[in-house]
Amino acid sequence: MSLLTILRYPDAKLHLKAKPVNTFDDNLKELVQNMAHTMYDNNGIGLAATQVNIQKRIFIVDLSKDDELKNLHTFINLEILEKYGQVDSEEGCLSVPDIYETVKRYEKIKVRYQTLDGTLKEDNFDGMMAICIQHENDHLYGRVFVEYLSALKQKFIKKKLKKSLIQSGILDR
Repeated sequence: MSLLTILRYPDAKLHLKAKPVNTFDDNLKELVQNMAHTMYDNNGIGLAATQVNIQKRIFIVDLSKDDELKNLHTFINLEILEKYGQVDSEEGCLSVPDIYETVKRYEKIKVRYQTLDGTLKEDNFDGMMAICIQHENDHLYGRVFVEYLSALKQKFIKKKLKKSLIQSGILDR
């Protein structure tokens, strides 16, 4: 397994739209394994392929708290079919480190997606799983959660992230 590089907001590549997956093979399984390894290594609960600069309609979610009992869900070519209710959700993102903000999400969703072997499924989700699915699915359309915030908050977040990158030596002044 390999660790993948997670793109950082406001990287323009985070705004690219993913393309559907048509081939369900060992390369796809390896990609999902590498994504999972990357997500777990960064203490995340979700990761979209676009966050690691792979423009495919794939994301993973694992809400388990116990490292020994992982419960990885893989969503490929997901469509949200129905949405119900609204809830305020405090969210963070591996592409926007150390930033947590409240955004509005649908409380319950009905989705259609494919599994790693290409099987088509329909499921209903609510609570944190519904929120994570919406958050990760947004990435596949080139949208990062902070873009739900006001322009002023977005500017503040960009400034804070730039300062952090400069302090860590990743970015020059």
